[in-house]
Amino acid sequence: MKKFGKGVVKCRVLILILAIVLLVPSAIGYFNTRVNYDILSYLPDEIETMKGQEILKDDFGIGAFSLCVVEGMENKDVCALERRIEEVPHVKKVVWYDTVADLSLPMEVLPKDIYEVFNNDDTDSTLLAVLYDTGMSEDETMDAVKEIRKLADGQCFVSGMSAVITDIKDLSAKEVPIYVLIAVILDIIVLSLTMDSAIVPIFFLLSIGMAVIYNLGTNFVQGEISYVTQALAAVLQLGVTMDYSIFLWHSYEEECEHIDDHKEAMANAITNTITSVVGSSITTVAGFVALCFMSFTLGLDLGVVMAKGVVFGVIGCVTILPAMILIFDKAIQKTRHRPIIPDLGRIAGWVTRHYKWFVVAFVIILFPAIYGYTHTDVYYDLAGTLPKNLPSIVANQKLEDSFDMNATHIYLIDSSLPTKDVVEMIDEVSDVDGVKATIGLEAILGAGFPKEMLPSDLLDVVQNDEYELLMISSEYAVASDEVNAQCDKLDEILDKYDTKGMLIGEAPCTKDLINITNEDFARVSAVSIVAIFIIIFFVFRSISLPVILVAVIEFAIFINMGIPSYTGTVLPFIASIVIGTIQLGATVDYAILMTNKYKSARYAGIEKKEAITQALQGSIQSIIVSALTFFAATFGVGVYSNIDMISSLCILMSRGAIISMFVVIFILPSMFMIFDKLIIKTSKGFRQ
Repeated sequence: MKKFGKGVVKCRVLILILAIVLLVPSAIGYFNTRVNYDILSYLPDEIETMKGQEILKDDFGIGAFSLCVVEGMENKDVCALERRIEEVPHVKKVVWYDTVADLSLPMEVLPKDIYEVFNNDDTDSTLLAVLYDTGMSEDETMDAVKEIRKLADGQCFVSGMSAVITDIKDLSAKEVPIYVLIAVILDIIVLSLTMDSAIVPIFFLLSIGMAVIYNLGTNFVQGEISYVTQALAAVLQLGVTMDYSIFLWHSYEEECEHIDDHKEAMANAITNTITSVVGSSITTVAGFVALCFMSFTLGLDLGVVMAKGVVFGVIGCVTILPAMILIFDKAIQKTRHRPIIPDLGRIAGWVTRHYKWFVVAFVIILFPAIYGYTHTDVYYDLAGTLPKNLPSIVANQKLEDSFDMNATHIYLIDSSLPTKDVVEMIDEVSDVDGVKATIGLEAILGAGFPKEMLPSDLLDVVQNDEYELLMISSEYAVASDEVNAQCDKLDEILDKYDTKGMLIGEAPCTKDLINITNEDFARVSAVSIVAIFIIIFFVFRSISLPVILVAVIEFAIFINMGIPSYTGTVLPFIASIVIGTIQLGATVDYAILMTNKYKSARYAGIEKKEAITQALQGSIQSIIVSALTFFAATFGVGVYSNIDMISSLCILMSRGAIISMFVVIFILPSMFMIFDKLIIKTSKGFRQ
């Protein structure tokens, strides 16, 4: 490692030039990486709802659909709008009254429930069903949604998931650059208060910024990343890898105290930093890798990108940052100053003297924390928490207000089913609670009307040699208990008439999402705990320390995830899965840092209380700075973001960093005081 450190110092100018040059292909890779805004697309391909979506696209050429609420238009104008919408690229078909009958025939001849699905005389509204030949979140579909909105601005409101995804894309594109700006500004403030140089924080951020760009630029290998990953990657990488830069700087300062040659001091600092940073980063990587075990592959997407980001962060810390510091060493020395925040190590003795009180606090807080942790509510409605002024949310509200419609399901049934059976099935479906109407050939025409008399282009849309489509409009909101129970009942009816039939749509997909992510939560938590347990076991060659360290951080996680239960906050489903893993992987380093110093002191023959006091005294400043930089990188984004999934994740991460900081500073030393004898008996390297 010493040779590597000397090599970095010798090639510092070349390293910095190469680092700058590599930004160009990385930027190209970043701009050529597609962003996926459809969370439901990360469901496993083998589940029935996803298979049904593929059949719908492959066999019928329908990748997505929107329901458009048209207000204040006469029938002839609606007909003209319908024709213009059908001319929009990738709109396969627009279904309205004139699709099955001439406008000269009064709409009132339709069955009453079908008429009310498409018309509301009180609000002078009518409904158009727009079918696309591209997928729900494909760029072509989103372009089509934007074009449809322009055709009748103020009178045509496009609802549905494709419209929601379009708005999320636009909102995310505006906000993501501001996320980075907020994180950088707040981190500069924190570093300026805690560091002893005015410009070193700038170099920290520049080197980490380069690592972020390399990480984002290599995502093109995956083909695409989710918008959640894109939004979080930069701020999360900044938060979890800032420690490494701080470690290098402190090591460099220590070396400079007894070595006049700054180049030699930096070579030694690099050597020391590689050893500590690699060990520290392994637990963080393990936390992100645990996300890859989710069946819901958004975890794989986020896990791979962030694990990769940590690796780039380590590389940048021991190559780019040392090069910058040495090249600009004179400017750094000229801007040195005393840290504004004093060293808080003097509280270490107070903590160890009052350790029993902290143990009592641990026991008292543990049970309500666990209760809150297990009773925090989560939501799965991907659109419900978006800003109410977004066009898609406005359209969804109009759909509910004018047509009492919240969700639309699709039956894929055998096209050879007897018409009599289909009519009976439709009658049963119509009796299910919350079903507003069932729209299909038999529902409109009745059992005695021959299908062959319908226009061929309509028949091609709703029926082929294998399948027939039935659309079921529901009064219940997606992800609600009512709609999930409704889906169960609809599945039961479908199995009665067609065992190979499928129920698909946003609500059935979301119901699968609920079931799958509940299993993922348990799996990811177990994998992350076991992985980090094993890492700590090998790092300290101890049986007891992995239990103590993981238990302490899990206690912090219980508090963090339990708070929403007491504040009445409902979290996005993804938060309940990933936050525990991220907090464990990113903040267990605080505990490892203190444990290393505790181990060294005990190995040197120092008595228990003094050893623990020295360990806390020697690590408290680093823990506080690390936690505050993580907090700064995420808190501002959480407050600013209008996308609740991003906002909630960032608020939880920022709060988790602070809670872990307090728990490690006050609870971990208390645990060492209690279990010192057990630790020494079950660990190697704690006594001479």
